[in-house]
Parts: sequence; C-alpha cells; structure tokens
Amino acid sequence: MKSQKKIISSFRDPSGFLFYRENQLLRQINKSYKDNYDFFISSGLYEKLKNENLIISHKELADEKGLDEEVYKVLAPEIIAFISYPYEWSFSQLKDAALLTLKIQKIAMDYGLSLKDASAYNIQFHHGHPILIDSLSFEKNALNSPWVAYKQFCQHFLAPLALMKYKDLRLNQMLKIFIDGLPLDLASALVPAKSKFNLAILTHLHLHAKSQKHYAKKSLDGKNKKISKQALYALIDKLETAIKSLKIKRQETEWEKYYSFTNYSESAFADKKETVSNYIKKIKPNSVWDLGANTGIFSRLASNQNIFTISSDIDMLAVDKNYQIVKNEKEKNILPLFFDLFNPSPDLGWANQERDSLIKRGPAELIMAMALIHHLAISNNLPFENVADFFSQLGENLIIEFVPKDDSQVQKLLASREDIFNNYNQENFENAFKKYFSLIDKHQLKDSCRVLYLMSKK
Repeated sequence: MKSQKKIISSFRDPSGFLFYRENQLLRQINKSYKDNYDFFISSGLYEKLKNENLIISHKELADEKGLDEEVYKVLAPEIIAFISYPYEWSFSQLKDAALLTLKIQKIAMDYGLSLKDASAYNIQFHHGHPILIDSLSFEKNALNSPWVAYKQFCQHFLAPLALMKYKDLRLNQMLKIFIDGLPLDLASALVPAKSKFNLAILTHLHLHAKSQKHYAKKSLDGKNKKISKQALYALIDKLETAIKSLKIKRQETEWEKYYSFTNYSESAFADKKETVSNYIKKIKPNSVWDLGANTGIFSRLASNQNIFTISSDIDMLAVDKNYQIVKNEKEKNILPLFFDLFNPSPDLGWANQERDSLIKRGPAELIMAMALIHHLAISNNLPFENVADFFSQLGENLIIEFVPKDDSQVQKLLASREDIFNNYNQENFENAFKKYFSLIDKHQLKDSCRVLYLMSKK
C-alpha cells in the first residue's frame, strides 16, 4: 500500500483537502464539492485564470483513489517552491495579494462564480508574483447574493494593510496572533483618526467594524440580504480603490546604504562577490536561503544561476524594496521575505499544526549569512554555538562571513553598550561551528579583516 498522509492545515475546508502520497502532493476533491468544481471547469474560469497566471495549474489524475470514500477527484497541483505566510510578507506583497484576490473575484463573477473565501493563506508567491493556490475556493454565484468572503477579505487584507500604512510596517506581525485575520474593531481602534478621511477605509474598516459590533448576534456578512450583481461589482471596485489608495512612503531602509559606510574597499567588495559566487557554483544547490539579505545583492548571485532563493531580512523596508526589484525586473527565482531570526516563525494554528515553523519548511540546501554573525552574537547576545546549531537545522551547507570585533560595524554596535563579549573572536567562532559543520574552504577577503567560510553540515 502506498504511503499516504493528510495535511492537517486542510481540515477546515469540507470541499476537500491536500495530502501526500509518498512524496507527491495531491488534492482530494470531495463529492460535496462536485457541482461547484464541475461548473468551475466547464465554465472556462479555470482555463482563464490559468492562462493569465492567476491560479496554480493542476492535472486531474485518472483512476486515482483518495484517502476516503468521499473522494470525487484527485488533482496533482503544480508545486510551489516555498510556502510563505502573510506575516512574512512586506507591505507591497500583501497589497499585491489583496489586489489579486479582488481581480480573481471580478473575473469569477463574469463566469457565474464567486470566491467563497478570501483567505490570505490561499495566496502564494510563485515565479515572482502572487498566485491563487486553492482550486476549491469557488462556488456558483447565486442570484442577488452578497459576497460571502467580504468580511474575511477585510480581516486578512484591508485591516493589516491599513495598520501598516497608518501606524507601522511591523504590525503585520499581529497576523501571527490572529491567524484568521485581524478583528475589524481592533484594527479600527488602532489606526489613527486621520484614516477616516479616506472614504474607502471609513466604509470598509471603520463602519464595517461598527456594523459588526451592532449586529453581533445577527448575520455579520448579510448572507440573508439581497444585493444586485451591479452592486456587487461596485463593492469589489470600491475595495480595489481602498487597497490601491494605501501606499507607504519610500523611505531609505536602515541598511539601504550599508555598503557605502562599511570599511569595504571596492576590491574587497568585488572579492566577496566573486568568492560567494564561486562557493555557490561549488555546492550547486537547488535552494538557497540568504539570511540578512538586505535588498538582495548576494541573493541574486544565486538566483541569477537559476537557483530558487529566499532573500530574507528583518528590515521591512528592505524586504519591500527587494520585492519591488523582483517585480520590476520580472525575476522568477527570488522570493523576498521578512524573517526575524531571533524569533523565527513558529508552528501556529490548531494543535500548532496549521502553519509550519521556519525550521519545518527547511532545510535549504545552502544557507548564506553575510555580515550577520555580529548582529546575532552582539545585538542579541547569542553564543556562537547557539547560532551554529540553529543554522545546522536550517541548511545542509553554509556560507558565512565572520566580522571581527575591530570592524567598524561591530564597533558601531558596541558604541552604546558595555563590551561584555570577551568570547567574540575568530578562534571561538571556528571552534563553535566545527561542532556542527565541516570546513570546506576559508577565504580572507582582500583589503579587509573579514573572512568568508564555506561549510557543510556534519
């Protein structure tokens, strides 16, 4: 019998679920969803969305059995290289995911269907752009029926975007706490009063939150109310206007000009790029996670070699700028994400199994950590051995840069605090990492006190 395992994050949807058969990801469609699925396919909506790269493609498997007697069909979806979550996205990524959801809803209505849910978790980033991954998100659009996913859309997209725009970009981290979307009353209370001058925000956030509170014991989405098709189109257009109106100031990131005020000489920087590129070619990985990537200069040494690369940083503006580069250059092999390595994404949701931790989504074949060790060891008081242990859980191979204490960037970190880091030196660094990694190569950068290492996990 073939090894099969249901993916627990699919338990909420009665229409079907994802499961693994051996190492192949499959989706079971339940009999209860038969009519909606058949109409979704026969109407031409699936082909329309697939041809415009708005939905992930799939193949229907012939004579395939599912996991239980409720099976109607089994699909083999195209594989997403890395599953990311809204609390790991930048402002522009969340905004583009919202606009994609609304675009799909408008197209679906033209085909007599509607999105029955508008979860941000149904969107992933694939080949440089957002895409819908749930083929079971559609239902026949009943005449004069409201959009049942309206509240969910506002909670998953509009509310966090408004908080990021009007308060702080880091507030998307609230989605780790409210994985079913931000409560509208909470978001309405947190955004400043000036947001009410934005008519779309006033309507779909503040008044929507007030309406929810007033009708708390009644139908929140107005499922029993009637709404004309014309009014439904108008609602989607107004939501689209609301999302498009949310923009952030294009400020300089904390690290945007990092390389202009380091002690790198031109030759040192060129040597670093050449060495890292050669190390990547030596390992020949299929996946790279660049940790502390800033706007992705070194990430692109991997992605330009046709290697799928996660380009992560803790600076939200850096992640957003990196994503804008991906969009403008139409890059397909790089995914900018927000990672806080000192507090990485944990297992979340029901039984802590709906959303996987960062570690569970690995390991990558290659981890890169350029100019990062001093931030972990000094800014966050992490011993070298703890860092080495963590990196060994994230990746099979490692390119890491050691930055000595007399480097200007380390001195900058020490300028406002007592130097209690007597163990911060190259010898202790090497001793800690050799417990978890075997040294492949070590390179002193030209005109620099910094050292690059290529290591492989033991």
